[in-house]
Formats: sequence, C-alpha cells, structure tokens
Amino acid sequence: MGYFNRKGIDKDAYIRLIEQYRETMYRIAYGYLGNEGEALEAIDEAIYLGYAKRKTVKEPDYAKTWLTRILINECYRMLRKRGHLSFYEIPPDVVDEREEPISLSTKLALQSLPEDLRQVIILRYFADMTIRETAEFLGIPDGTVSSRARKALSILRIELMEEEGEKIHEKKS
Repeated sequence: MGYFNRKGIDKDAYIRLIEQYRETMYRIAYGYLGNEGEALEAIDEAIYLGYAKRKTVKEPDYAKTWLTRILINECYRMLRKRGHLSFYEIPPDVVDEREEPISLSTKLALQSLPEDLRQVIILRYFADMTIRETAEFLGIPDGTVSSRARKALSILRIELMEEEGEKIHEKKS
C-alpha cells in the first residue's frame, strides 16, 4: 500500500493518506456533526491524533479504518461537549461530484435518525464503505448493516416525503 514500514506509517506516507482521504473524512465528520466549522475542527484534531499515533499502526489494510475510528471518536467527543445535537448555523451544501447538493431538509432528517441507523448511513453513503466494510468497522453482522440501512432509508424517505408534501400544501394555500 505504500503507507507503512516496520514502525507504522512514516511521515510522508501519512501525509499522502490524509490527502487521499480528506474529502471522505469531511463527509463523515459533517454527517455526524451537521456543522461545517465543527466538522473541520474534528478533522484537524483527528489528523493531529493520527499523526501522533501513526507509529502504532501495524496493518496496512486498516489505515483508513483506523483513521476513521479516530475521527468518529473525535466527533462523539464534540457531540458530548455540546450536549448532543443542535444546529448553530444553517449547514453549507455538501457537494459530491456525482450528486446534487444535499438539501437542508435531508441534512435535518439525517440528524434526526437514531444513532445506530445514522452510523450506518454515514459510513455507507458518506464514507462509501461497502456493507462488509461497514459491518467490520461497527463490529456487527452484514445482515444487521443491511437491515439498519433499509430501515434508515425508509425513515428518511417518509420524513422527506412528508416535508415535500408540506411544501406542496403551502404553495397551494
């Protein structure tokens, strides 16, 4: 993989890993925190913590998983610090080259999901992990990932359809 030597990740390899993974890190942090400034702060802290502990990584196949775990732990720390979820600003549009910007109603619906469902959605669709990778990361069976993803998508679909229905009703009034 080119990131490792016998003593973990060397400095140059760590910088390359961060450069390749930074956009995904942003999508993960933003998915958890719902706030651009806090997402960037979480990424900076995760990068710093990762750099400080880069020598402890033994398996090249798990570098991104290791860094993702550090980032998610930092997001949880920040959520605990602010007393869980609240929005201090209107989130910016998160744009993926393949997709349209994520709407505010979608962002709010995502934040309203129970934590176990939101985790699966963030890892599957924001971090582009496969079902297998998500299951390994969370330490749960593949089937549980699939069922949580289906349930979360069903909840999101219902919430967004209700939101769209309210908008259509308001326009008619």
